[in-house]
Amino acid sequence: MTDHAKLRSPQRKLTRATLQAILHYGGSALILFLLFRILPVRQVWRTLGSLPAQLWLLALTGYLAAHCIGVAKYRLVVNLGGADLNLRQAARCYGAGLFGSLFLPSLIGGDVLRAALAMRMGKSKAAVLLGSVADRLLDFTGLTLLAFAGALVLPGALNHSTRRIFFWLGAAVILGIVLAAFAYALLALRRFSYRMRRRLVRLRRARRSMMRQPRKVLAALSLGMSVQLIFITLNIALAKACGLHLLFRAWLFAWPLAKLSAALPVTQGGLGVREAALAALLLPIGAPAVLTVAAGFAWDAIMISGALVAGIFSLLLGRSSPPARPGVSPRISTQRKSSGLKT
Repeated sequence: MTDHAKLRSPQRKLTRATLQAILHYGGSALILFLLFRILPVRQVWRTLGSLPAQLWLLALTGYLAAHCIGVAKYRLVVNLGGADLNLRQAARCYGAGLFGSLFLPSLIGGDVLRAALAMRMGKSKAAVLLGSVADRLLDFTGLTLLAFAGALVLPGALNHSTRRIFFWLGAAVILGIVLAAFAYALLALRRFSYRMRRRLVRLRRARRSMMRQPRKVLAALSLGMSVQLIFITLNIALAKACGLHLLFRAWLFAWPLAKLSAALPVTQGGLGVREAALAALLLPIGAPAVLTVAAGFAWDAIMISGALVAGIFSLLLGRSSPPARPGVSPRISTQRKSSGLKT
């Protein structure tokens, strides 16, 4: 590669990242603009202003507590393949990923940041990479199972026409997510060079290690679903404060699908898409779109606040970590120190 080509490569990457960020922020801005064109803006803000400060604080506390479970789940999954992250390292990586999921383009940005940080600390980069992908797949699987459970219990409370609309909306959301994930996977695989594809063979060891521990995989799935159920409960509390009173089964169906729609790489952290999807899914059962969107914005405020707290927490953990000597990784240095050997 010539010097000119080496200089152009970082410039292309920067231009591509900038363009991607503009598209995602622009997508969120466009969807929010359309929502506010359709809905009465003053009523939305008036509803948000009526929420008590104690509720905001309790919801934020519950949100952060749920993510403590998420840290345990993330550590369990990545360590199945041999990453060997301790709790402090897992919390730091998880917090950075949570911050990046909202402030970096799309949810994928947070996953990349979390994986990149974990690769610097983990024992096996292949285990971290595979564990990160598996962790995200478990999240999607848990949300799908919850939505399926909601679809089973909800139709009894709906009439025939409303039930049909409900199923069509759910099917459209799931189909769109599957197609987008498939397209992204194809594009991601084509970006790898032949040499990189050969290196991916190392992932087989990590995959085999995970497959030999199905109980732990199921435990991680259960932890992830528990986190989502806590989120649904917090959303119901915010919605009730906004004046939106719905059956739990309705939220069990609509909220996971709305969150899955946020994974589509068209907006910034799903902002706008999640609210629009939630309003569309709950509209057939008589939920006013104004109140649904207001509850969605309240949840966005909780997520943004939680992401900022997680980012600050991750930064503080990184600064308080003991520095390693040049040429010696922190893990090896700790092992030698504990065994009484000189470094």
